[in-house]
This record gives sequence, structure tokens and C-alpha cells, in this order.
Amino acid sequence: MPTGALPLLILHILAPAPLHGYAIAQRIHLLSSGVLGVEEGVLYPALQRLVLKGWATAGWGTSDTNRKVKFYRLTPAGRKQLAAEERQYERLHAAVQTILRRA
Repeated sequence: MPTGALPLLILHILAPAPLHGYAIAQRIHLLSSGVLGVEEGVLYPALQRLVLKGWATAGWGTSDTNRKVKFYRLTPAGRKQLAAEERQYERLHAAVQTILRRA
């Protein structure tokens, strides 16, 4: 996982609908065609940081397998942060592409 990419990916994954941690990790893995993986020891602290920053909320619910799980939902501040993170990623990506073309 590239440094700093996890918050962007989590915010993006949560944008359409609330999800629990395991589902977030699964979506990242699936949507990246298996290239990216997120370990529990990295995912849950990252989710907690998003909650502490006010970018997400967390609440208990029941999963599809009838287990009690914590669901995470984007806040309005989280949607603003997602837009900022996406802009920053686009700038970084463009800079890297420029270097690769010129070098």
C-alpha cells in the first residue's frame, strides 16, 4: 500500500454507503484486482483516526452473516476531505507521470 493512500481509499470506499471494516478491506482487495491488501492491524487504527478527525462515524450493526460489527459512515467533513485527498492524489500522480516521461 503506497504511503498515505489508505485514508483516500477508505474515504472513497465509504462514499456510497456505510460498511464494516472487513467489507472495506474486501472492497479494496477486490477493486484493486488483488494488488492491494489491508491487514487488520493497519485498517482499524486508520478507521479510528478517521473517526477521531470527524471524517467518519462508527456505530454497531449486524452484518450479512448475522454478526455484530461496527459500521463506518462518511460525515460531511469526510466528503470534503475525500475531495481534498483526491485532488492531492491527482497532483502527485501527474508529477510522477511527468518525471517518468522526462527522465
